Amino acid sequence: MIIAIDGPAASGKGTLARRLAAHYGLPHLDTGLLYRAVGARCLKEGRLGDEGASVAAALSLDVSALDPDALRTAELGEAASVVAARPGVRAALLDLQRRFAAQAGGAVLDGRDIGTVICPDAPAKLFVTARPEVRAERRFRELAGRGETIAYDAVLADILKRDERDSGRSSAPLLKADDAVLLDTSDLGIEAAFAAALAIVEARRA
Repeated sequence: MIIAIDGPAASGKGTLARRLAAHYGLPHLDTGLLYRAVGARCLKEGRLGDEGASVAAALSLDVSALDPDALRTAELGEAASVVAARPGVRAALLDLQRRFAAQAGGAVLDGRDIGTVICPDAPAKLFVTARPEVRAERRFRELAGRGETIAYDAVLADILKRDERDSGRSSAPLLKADDAVLLDTSDLGIEAAFAAALAIVEARRA
């Protein structure tokens, strides 16, 4: 069983993906971490503007070495959005993501192009979204909880900029797959959103 979850930044797709993976006993891949790791390496080398360097970083990525906590900063979120817009980077990470999805028993993947590009034949597809202001508030609280000092207005501006970049890029833009079920979490708490997501997956399984 492959569960594909797409959506914009801070929509709640990662939380739902982790909960669904735990519920069904499936491995989970937050594909955004792959792009954050590529962005982190390019920043470290001072080569964020170098497409060749970002492709090289993608080709040498070790999924087992990813550190989610270290990668979930505002700076790396922006860097991830930059490198993710590059066709060469997306191509370099394509097989890695498909191999993860092809594990015996299935997997849960969340990102921007899972249902449209990575796993177009996934039986269960969700497109999770929320109003930009709601997503900015969530991300602001997450970053503040991690000790990062950043203004809400700056977080909202970053969310809107990433939305535009993710939806407007030429390679694998953020789109709702035709057969994905839309789940708007703007007015839902975590438990209500999970219940809704679980109902969607169960309906597809049936």
